[in-house]
Amino acid sequence: MKFRKFLLANGLHAAWAISLIATLGSLYLSEILGYAPCKLCWMQRIFMYPQVILLGIAAVRKDYGQWKYVLPLTLIGAGISIYHYGVQKLPWLKEGGTACGIIPCNIEYINVFGFITIPFLAGTAFILISLIVWLTGRASK
Repeated sequence: MKFRKFLLANGLHAAWAISLIATLGSLYLSEILGYAPCKLCWMQRIFMYPQVILLGIAAVRKDYGQWKYVLPLTLIGAGISIYHYGVQKLPWLKEGGTACGIIPCNIEYINVFGFITIPFLAGTAFILISLIVWLTGRASK
């Protein structure tokens, strides 16, 4: 019961905060540090950036039915992130990353602890947002 009340009070704000941090983080990496995004990075951005607006509106309006329009975007974004992470880390996918365009998709601008890369961070954000909006939607019923 306490978890349900906590989700209803804070779930949408938490999901919005995650999307905002992910968006600002991607802008920091490209605009401040000068890391050029590859095609897969751009596709992940296409699915993350609208979340800031959608979840912000949902949080203000307390729209607990937001999972209907947020969840499809986050699941597609998570799928792209998982594939992009595979291109960076799996040898049998790594060679395909060079055919990604001008900026190869298998470049690891950051690699913390040997596994935390930009697609890993994006995938984590997508999965957390997906989980939070799904649980918040269920808690509202």
